[in-house]
Amino acid sequence: MTPMPHAPHSPKIREALEARDALATALTRAGVQLPAMDIRTPWADDRKAEAQYALVHLGVCSAPVALMLADVITKGIAG
Repeated sequence: MTPMPHAPHSPKIREALEARDALATALTRAGVQLPAMDIRTPWADDRKAEAQYALVHLGVCSAPVALMLADVITKGIAG
């Protein structure tokens, strides 16, 4: 996997960017901030080729942030 090498106008890249931004907004509203969120796509032989898929990479977080995230999810389920 690699950080977004494909054209940002690719539908899959746009979809992943929108998902990342929506998740970041929701987490911020819940008081949780992940230190790094970016978009990853598979390696491609032709960097100009359109991405077949893109993933929202949530990066790593500290144990306290992971516990906050778990708490927010649990409250949402109970909600």
